[in-house]
This record gives sequence, structure tokens and C-alpha cells, in this order.
Amino acid sequence: MARTQAADYDAKRDAITHHAARLFARKGFAAASLSDLAERCKVSKSLIYHYYASKEAILFDVMNDHIDELLDVVRSAAIDESRPERAFRDLTRDLLQHYVGAADKQKVLLYELDSLPRERKSEIISKQRKIISRVEDVLTAAKPSLKKDRANLRAKTMLYFGMLNWTHTWFSPKGAITRDGLADMAADLVLGGAQG
Repeated sequence: MARTQAADYDAKRDAITHHAARLFARKGFAAASLSDLAERCKVSKSLIYHYYASKEAILFDVMNDHIDELLDVVRSAAIDESRPERAFRDLTRDLLQHYVGAADKQKVLLYELDSLPRERKSEIISKQRKIISRVEDVLTAAKPSLKKDRANLRAKTMLYFGMLNWTHTWFSPKGAITRDGLADMAADLVLGGAQG
């Protein structure tokens, strides 16, 4: 007879991935143990294994949850043909809003991708490419001349993500510059340097 899943199964998995993101971000995936994670979750190591078959499976869920949330942000970006630059700025604000609130997950994604098994790593990379492609669509709507210059478009897009991806290392929401103000600066740098 199959074992019934507890009503709070998903909540417990979410708690494990939340603590894992913080642990992996602080200690590094290789140095972190499942015993460390169990201690942070205030559960037994065997209970962790009830929810996850391996440490790599937990790492994948940390990254996959984060990347799926980013995909949701870019997929929901509306391209307003009458105000395409505003659409790009709005997307930048939405992305940065998510990045700043997910510093541990973002750090894990940036530093630990190579710790995943090949197939799982490919899944994450495929989703990253979809995010990049969607941002390029929104950017070329704002700056149509970039459609003809794929190399320039890719360089600007990757510089854009370089700005957003690393804000977790230095940005403080309590500082003099607001999160939206910072997002506008990033968008302006990309839009201002794009001809069209």
C-alpha cells in the first residue's frame, strides 16, 4: 500500500529548500552537509531523506524554484508598443524586486551550477536561456535597431544581467537609493547605450 502524503508535505519541502539556500550560500554546497541542514531545519537527517533523495536534489530545487520565479517575471512582462521603453523599465523593476528578495538563491545559482548532475544542470541552463531570450525581446521592442545587431544585443543583455545578478552582494534596501531607483539606473544604462 502506498504511503499517503502529509497535508504539509510541500510546506516542509519549501522549508528545507529555504534553509538549504541559506546554508549553501553561506558555506558552499561542497562544504555543507545534510547534518548541517537537518540542524538548521531542526529536524532529523532521516526526515530530510524522507523529502529528498540526495543533497543534489535539494540543490536542484533551490535553483529550479528560483529560476521558475524569474521565468514567471519575464513571461508576465507586457510589451506596450506605445511605450516600449517603459515596458523595459517595468521589467527591470520586477526582476530586481525578485533578485533582492532572493539573495541566497541567487548566490547559489551563480556559484553552484556546476555541482548539479549534467541533466539537471541542462534544465537550469535551458530556463536561463528562455529568460535571456525574453529580455532580449523586450529590449529590442524598446530599441528596434538591436534586432539587426545580434552581437550587440547579446552583449547589452548580458551586461544587463551582470548588473542585476550581483546586486545581492552590495545593495541595501535601507540605503539612500531605492530598489526601483536602482532598477531605473540599470535600465537607463542599457537603453541609453543602445542606438535606435
